Amino acid sequence: MLAADGGHEIYWEACGRPDGKPALVLHGGPGSGSAPGFRRLFDPELYTAVLFDQRGCGRSRPLAAETTAALEHNTLSDHLGDIERLRAHLGIEAWLVFGGSWGSTLALAYAQAHPARVTELVLAPVTTSSRAEIDWLYGRAGRLLPAEFEAFRAGAPEVASGTEPALALVEAYAKLLLDPDPKVHHKAAQDWCRWEAALVEVDPRATPAARWQDPAFRLTFARLVTHTFRQGAWLEDGQLLRDLPAIAEIPAALIHSRLDLSAPLSTAWALAKAWPAAELTVIEGGLHGATAAPMAAAIIAALDRFARGRS
Repeated sequence: MLAADGGHEIYWEACGRPDGKPALVLHGGPGSGSAPGFRRLFDPELYTAVLFDQRGCGRSRPLAAETTAALEHNTLSDHLGDIERLRAHLGIEAWLVFGGSWGSTLALAYAQAHPARVTELVLAPVTTSSRAEIDWLYGRAGRLLPAEFEAFRAGAPEVASGTEPALALVEAYAKLLLDPDPKVHHKAAQDWCRWEAALVEVDPRATPAARWQDPAFRLTFARLVTHTFRQGAWLEDGQLLRDLPAIAEIPAALIHSRLDLSAPLSTAWALAKAWPAAELTVIEGGLHGATAAPMAAAIIAALDRFARGRS
């Protein structure tokens, strides 16, 4: 555990060769927590891979499912500070940064804030948490899964008028998730996560991942996602694309599925077009997670290439 400011403690772990190429893993969500599957992306003969649970989730404390205090001092700036605090604690001069989904947003923000600390980037899948992406996730994607979206929309009947529909829905759920009545906030978490699972699984007949069955995970995840996206991830709209010149020369592998319902390919495509040192690999199908084949195979190939000094 690494002591952080604002009363937070950050869980971290490292695996692989102590003298291997240092790499940082940034998990998705926000609020998913790190998982053993991430370790298996890194060749232990080549890397020292560092994983940590972001504020409020996983094994970090306080946990968002247990107290709303976990949402205090929990912003993009706080996450970036934790990364630098961990890097300094480990005595690492610079590292490869891997991020998936929300983790790729965080990876881009970190690299643009501290370009001298990043040797390469591997982003899979690719997001920037733009307004258009948030609008897709909690609005326009409903056209592809109308029954599931109707149920999601029904879970928050008190949606404020005069606001963009997707943002209004995020705001309405955020209020329900902070309701002191456990029946209210647990139902809201279940409704929210059913929609998230539907987007990730793509096939409505698929069995949702086990984590979606855990009430504590659901509440942690839903509280942190709504907490982050109601604030636009503390980014100006389009900021990460606009500020790409700061990292234009950092080699990057962008890996994304063509039919990813959670994150349209257009974001990865726009980044690749504007980033001279980035290479985009498009995986056929609708995978969103980083640890399922063939997404994992493409990530492993990129990590192996960077570890051997080939950009």
